[in-house]
Amino acid sequence: MRRTHRPLTLAAILLSLFMAAIEATVVATAMPTVVGDLGGVHLYAWVFTAYLLTSTISVPIFGKLADLYGRKPILLVGAALFTLGSVACGLSTAMLQLVISRAFQGLGAGALQPIALTVVGDIYTLEERARVQGLTGAVWGVSGLLGPMVGGYLTEWLSWHWIFFLNVPFGVLAGVLFALFFHEERGARERVQLDLAGSALLASGLFLLLLATERPSWGPWPFLAVAAIGWLFVAVERRADEPILPPSLFSRPPIATTAVTTTLFGATVLATWSYVPLYLQAVGGASAAEAGRAITPMLIGWPLFSAISGRVIPKIGFRLPVRIGLFAATVAACGMALQVGGGKPTPLFPALMFLLGCGLGFANTGLLLLVQTSVPWEFRGVATASTMFFRTIGGAVVVAAVGSLIVSRLSRVPGATLETIDSFLGPTHGEGVTDALLRDLVSALAGALTTGFWIVAAVTAGAFLVAIFFFPADPITAARAQQKA
Repeated sequence: MRRTHRPLTLAAILLSLFMAAIEATVVATAMPTVVGDLGGVHLYAWVFTAYLLTSTISVPIFGKLADLYGRKPILLVGAALFTLGSVACGLSTAMLQLVISRAFQGLGAGALQPIALTVVGDIYTLEERARVQGLTGAVWGVSGLLGPMVGGYLTEWLSWHWIFFLNVPFGVLAGVLFALFFHEERGARERVQLDLAGSALLASGLFLLLLATERPSWGPWPFLAVAAIGWLFVAVERRADEPILPPSLFSRPPIATTAVTTTLFGATVLATWSYVPLYLQAVGGASAAEAGRAITPMLIGWPLFSAISGRVIPKIGFRLPVRIGLFAATVAACGMALQVGGGKPTPLFPALMFLLGCGLGFANTGLLLLVQTSVPWEFRGVATASTMFFRTIGGAVVVAAVGSLIVSRLSRVPGATLETIDSFLGPTHGEGVTDALLRDLVSALAGALTTGFWIVAAVTAGAFLVAIFFFPADPITAARAQQKA
């Protein structure tokens, strides 16, 4: 058995995370331009939601496959799917085609991101992992600096298509490094039957949940159907030989509490990435590059405080960093909602984005390390994947809800058509639209985004309250108390 080359394997992991991080910033920056080019404002949220849906569904499936067959084959599949999906997105000539390509790209992300973080848990000790988290967090900082800037310039100088082609060399290099330098000590188990019934129920339930969230006119019946599918999913998982989300896993307080917290946490992250650029371009009149740079303070604060959190957790435990981080994020989210409600952004807006990134980064490291520390190797893949799964669920639901709210408010403006809305959201900022209609559209969008950002503030506060009242006993501080006794 050849030994894993840890530095080069870590390089592949960082490349994988870099692809996901830079994708979030450049896509959000370019979306108003994409709408102006392709039209289809009613599919605006689905460019994000399709990616989130497929990555959400596939995360626990690939996590379980990684526990059964090893991490390496899943990482290689993920790199290939993400790279091919990026090419398909870049070649898109219609909004529906872009949505389908994003769904394919999301399958790769569902395999790549959680398993890359699982490998960190496999090849590094807890103390080493805390330090490595600083490097993984730094990836988000670098992408925060480069992503908006590169995405904005590519969109303005070349074409928005190139923001997707940007991923191709990174995906190829990550796959080569994993293939050559990552070697596992455990092989696959034989005669394993995959949980196909559970996977089908999970996929159908999540798809229906997102459709129901985007279409509130359907009433409560879709949500009742989702609840029924959820009950059936739990029943199937209890009987499955190899469940993709083992119910026994969530009987552990650290896993259960982290699942709830990361669901709310994910709503904050993904909704902020998705709608801050839209707010700045369509309401504030910023260019694509300027709107992209507005996300940069958040993505600088995240890795900075993620690294600090990784350093202090072995000394003070998980609980305090998570609580402090989520409190800071709640303050920042409320401040951003007030800013959006006040009209055009003020110089305080970048400071709030930075504080939000600091809080989320400080909390995220503790949540991830707590999960990985609470389970043995054979459950670490699915446990790590579950954090990504629930984070993405929260983000997908809130992104879909706010997107539905925006389309509903804009379509109710007298005289507005899908074509005028597309023009308004695009880079021309409503060229050819009458001044009166343009003012009404700006007012309607600002109102919808104000409501949306207050939703974000509410779910962030919910995550903080869960961390205050339901956070489990801290294994690090408990172990130290036993040593002293």
